[in-house]
Amino acid sequence: MEHFFTYDNRLGIKIPALEREWTFYSEKVQQDILLTWESIRGQIPDKIQSLEKSINQKQAALEDETNFIRSCELNSEIGELASIINDLWIWYRTNEEISKEVHG
Repeated sequence: MEHFFTYDNRLGIKIPALEREWTFYSEKVQQDILLTWESIRGQIPDKIQSLEKSINQKQAALEDETNFIRSCELNSEIGELASIINDLWIWYRTNEEISKEVHG
């Protein structure tokens, strides 16, 4: 199953990297991919929770920060973490769309 997924450093998870259209894979391969994805997908809520804690810590630091440049850096870091969370939620919901295709 490794060749159907690639590690995304930014998101910290493996994401699907299918070389063909979903319907070109046999039902068995589709099921194997879904099983692997479900395992990966199960890690996403914990990753999001960890990123949210980081955002909260950075926001707390931002409240006390008096250095303008550092404030801008913190804002940028918060924005990037929020963007990662958004992308993780998109990947989390991807399973629902694939399952609909498989199960009709």
